[in-house]
Amino acid sequence: MNGMGLSEPGTRIFWTRQAAAIEEELEKTGVYRVKKEYIEKKNDTISEFYLRLYRWYTKEAAKYIETSGEYPIWLSMSEDNMLQPVEGTVILEVEIPADRYLLCNYDAWGYIVNYFYVPLDEADRGRHTNELRRYGIGSDDELLLTNKGNFYPLLKREVQQSWSRAFTLKPGNMEMGLVATAWEIRKEWVREIRHYLNTEESK
Repeated sequence: MNGMGLSEPGTRIFWTRQAAAIEEELEKTGVYRVKKEYIEKKNDTISEFYLRLYRWYTKEAAKYIETSGEYPIWLSMSEDNMLQPVEGTVILEVEIPADRYLLCNYDAWGYIVNYFYVPLDEADRGRHTNELRRYGIGSDDELLLTNKGNFYPLLKREVQQSWSRAFTLKPGNMEMGLVATAWEIRKEWVREIRHYLNTEESK
């Protein structure tokens, strides 16, 4: 599913890298959903940053799709662009129905992670940059991370409201800039599980 006006097939194949423990959870329960402790373990001291972002993401995504969990599972659109396996992880190839995933502009997500404005195009980027300069603001993140946002609430709101474009704005490079998220992986969706191979140990 998407808010970009793209035509979607009934199902789509994705690739996702997850902790190896996902296999046991799928066998036991038949479904995998991201838990808070997984994010805390992965991100350590910056986990609260990501937990807050993911909660926002899920809240916004609920405008387009029924979310069955609190935190998103990131999915690669192609095998060439998927995250590569590392020790302690597996790669899942999954086929997910169109109403169970949501497309995301990954370039826009990068802006959001850095508390930046998501521009519609280059002209909009220039307009926004000029507006920041007009008020002596060096970067968008100052509006979110310092008290400058209290003095310029309209600018702060403009930045925050632009983040919803992650779901509606088509990336300039559709092959590299488009990803998807789901809120669960069901056992029946899994087509293949690839395990990490330590090439040094296998020599």
